[in-house]
Amino acid sequence: MRPNNDILPPPVATVDLTAQSSDIWERIRRGFGMQDLDNANVDRHLAAFQAHPQTVYNTLDRGRKYLYHIVSELEKRGMPTELALLPLVESSFNPMAFSPAKAAGLWQFIPSTGKDFSLQQNWWVDERRDILASTEAALTYLQAVYELQGDWHLALASYNWGENSVLRAVNSNRNAGRPTDFNSLRMPAETSQYVPKLQAIKMIVANPARYGITLPDIPNEPYFVTVERSQGIDLELAARLAEMPMSDFLALNPAYNRPVIPGSHDADLILPVRNAQKFKENLAAHGGPLVTWKTYSLPRAERVEQVAQRLRLSAESLRKTNGLPAKARLAAGYTLLIPHATDVTAIVEPPAAGPVAKKAPTRTVRKSIAKASAKPAASEPKTAGKRSENKVRKTSATAPKHGSKAARG
Repeated sequence: MRPNNDILPPPVATVDLTAQSSDIWERIRRGFGMQDLDNANVDRHLAAFQAHPQTVYNTLDRGRKYLYHIVSELEKRGMPTELALLPLVESSFNPMAFSPAKAAGLWQFIPSTGKDFSLQQNWWVDERRDILASTEAALTYLQAVYELQGDWHLALASYNWGENSVLRAVNSNRNAGRPTDFNSLRMPAETSQYVPKLQAIKMIVANPARYGITLPDIPNEPYFVTVERSQGIDLELAARLAEMPMSDFLALNPAYNRPVIPGSHDADLILPVRNAQKFKENLAAHGGPLVTWKTYSLPRAERVEQVAQRLRLSAESLRKTNGLPAKARLAAGYTLLIPHATDVTAIVEPPAAGPVAKKAPTRTVRKSIAKASAKPAASEPKTAGKRSENKVRKTSATAPKHGSKAARG
C-alpha cells in the first residue's frame, strides 16, 4: 500500500559534515560539542566583548597563525572545537604571554605542570611557549580531566583551578545533597569567570552579526608547515633566510630563550607555508656560518658591567642576551652567551675584591653551539614554580594540576 504523502512529516534538513568549510569559523561551528552554559556571567562577558568589538577582532586575528592547527588536533582527538577558542581566554593568543603565577605560552602552563607534560624548560628553550608541543600537552590534559570529571564545564574548571580542587568541591556538594554542576559549585572568582568567558566567545563565533561583531577573515587552510633542520642557527639568520620579519618568525618559534637555536635542540622550525620553500632555497645558497655565538665561562666572579667592559661588549646587550638583571654579580665559572668574534683573552684591571652576593650555577664551556652535544647542559638553571598537587602523570586518566592565578585548593 502506498503511503499517503499528505500526512507525511516534512523532510528534515541535513548538513553535510564532510563538505569543506569555507573558513575556519564555519569549521569550528560545525565541531561545537559542549553543552551551552546558562550563567549570568556569560551575559557580562558578552556585554564586555560587545563594548570593545575591535579588541575582539584583533585578538581573534592574532589567532589566525594557530587556529587551523589547533582545530585539526582537536578533530583528530574527537574533542569539541570550541576548545580552539580557549587560548583567547588564557593568553589572548599571545605565545609570549607570562602571568604573575609564572604561567607561560598560548595555553599558560606553570613550570611544574609543563615539566609533568615533558615540556622542556632550560637555559636555551621553554617549550611551554612552543606552538606544537604546548598544544599537544594542553589537549592531552583537557582530555584527561574530561575523562576524570565526565563534564566539559568541570573539565575546564579543572584546567584553571586544578582537578583535585574541583573534585573536592564536587564531593562537598554531593555530601551535602546539593547539585554538582558547574553553576552549583563554590570556586575562586577567576574560575567562576573562566568558563563563562569561553561560552561568551563561543556565542559570538556562532553568530557574530547578532552581537554586532565582525570576525577576521581566516581561511580554512594551514598557516604554517614544519621545516627540518640538522644544526644550530641564529634566530635572526633563520628569519632572514625565510624572508620574513623577525616578529612574525618569533610568533611561530617563540620557545627560544636565546638569540640562537642550539644544535642539540631537535625541534623543527615552524614557517608560513609561503615562506618554507624560500627558506630551503636560501639556506642551500647560504655560504656563511649559521651560528655567530659561543659560550664563555667566567674565569672569576664579576659584575655584568665589568664583564662587558673587559670583553668590549655592550652591558645592555649582554644582559638581554643572557637574561640577566641589572648589576648582576656572576660567580666564577658562570657561562655566558657572547658573539663568536669576541676576544675572550682581553684583560683589563681586575675588579675590586668583594663578597659574591649570590653564587651562580657553574656551567661547562662549549666552544660552539652548533656542535653542542645532544643532551642539555647538566647545570642549566631550573625554573622555579609551584608544585602540582597531583600525584599522577599524563599517562593516567587524571592529569597534573594546571597553573593559574586562581586560588589553589
